[in-house]
Parts: sequence; C-alpha cells; structure tokens
Amino acid sequence: MAENTGRYNRQLPILGADGQRKLRSSKILIAGVGGLGSAVSIYLAAAGVGRLIIVDSDTVKLSDLNRQILYSWRDIGRKKVVVAKERLRGLNPEVDVVAIDTQITEENASKLIRDIDIVVDCLDNWRTRIILDKAICEEKKVLVHGGVEGLYGQVTVIVPYKTMCLRCLIGKPEEKEFIPVLGTTPGIIGLIEATEVIKLVTGVGQPLINKMLIYDGYSMEFNIVELKPTKECLDMCWG
Repeated sequence: MAENTGRYNRQLPILGADGQRKLRSSKILIAGVGGLGSAVSIYLAAAGVGRLIIVDSDTVKLSDLNRQILYSWRDIGRKKVVVAKERLRGLNPEVDVVAIDTQITEENASKLIRDIDIVVDCLDNWRTRIILDKAICEEKKVLVHGGVEGLYGQVTVIVPYKTMCLRCLIGKPEEKEFIPVLGTTPGIIGLIEATEVIKLVTGVGQPLINKMLIYDGYSMEFNIVELKPTKECLDMCWG
C-alpha cells in the first residue's frame, strides 16, 4: 500500500492511514497548469493523490517562467500538460496523472468534471471560470477557487447547497489583457488551494466553506471574510 511506503511518513501522523487511503482513492481535476496549477499539482502529487487530471491547452512561454515552476527554459514551445505530466510522474510515480490538452468550453466542461471528486480553479481568466462554475452547479461538484493579481490573492471553497456559486459570489469581473503578478503570489495561493483539497478529501481541519481568505503580500496580511449564501443562489443556481 502506498501509505506504508515511507514516502508519506511525515504526514501520516496528521492525516492517519485512513486519510492517506482517501487521498490515494481521490480524483482531482486541476483546471489550468500555470502559476497556480504548478504549485497545486506538485504538492497534491507529493501528498499522494490517486489521480490528478490536468487540463490546459497552452504551450510554455518564456514569460511563464517567473511563476510556473513546473517548467524550465528547455520546455519553451512544448505543451504544458505534456511537460507537467512528465514532471509530476517523476516526482511521484504512484500518482496517475491524466493530461488533457484542451480548453474548457461550454461544450466539454460538464463532461470533464463528471467523474471528479474535487475541481481546483487554477485559471487565469474569468470567462473560463464562469463556464466552469456553471458546470460545477450542473454536476454538483466541490470547487476550490483561487485567484491572483500582483501581490494579492484569494481562496474559497464552493460546496453544493452550502455556499453560493462563484458567479453569485464574485460576479463577472472585468477581463484584463495583461495581469501583472509576482511569481511568489500564485505559489502561496496555490499551496493554500492544495491544502484545502487535502482537508476536504481527508476530513482533517476546517476548509474555507463560506469563508474567503484574502492575501495581501504588500503588508503580508491574511484576512478571512465570512460569507453567507443567499436563498436565491441556493435555489436557482444549485437547483
């Protein structure tokens, strides 16, 4: 059994053998393997998640390398999901990594997440987030949302019938052609997202359900905003 190999002996006292088995049997989809997705996927693979499904259609560019730590300059021009799968399998061959080279669209979003336990939002644009959120509501899936800009970031957990959906919570922010970001910001937020996934799967700790964590790297402050679901969202969006 993977949980008995010694690979996980530092986390077994925290998660327990049952928690490690839950990780081993979990299926997690990571939407986007850029800055956030790099951090999330590396640490979920290291933790022993059974199956990681990574979805992205982009190729590695030089401007990615200040924050997308899955890649090196030798990977420029290669498909991100191909490189990511190689790196993650090299890190932990016990993890089944499924690479899907596609954009998330209204036509494929529901199918992509249908057999998934938890979806992790590591996207960099709100148009695709809205598409993914609609599919989350349709398929009644748990979503761990993360977003970054500059030295700011946010994380929250969306749960069917317990929280507002992402659309009702955040609305539709203005799309930006260029989002500046310090490389450490998606690293910090991605690690928090990965932690929330592990907590949700194993039952250890209290996830950010009806709470949003706000990170301000300029002042190095973390704040929690309490959220309250609306009846309109619970009735109309979750159905």
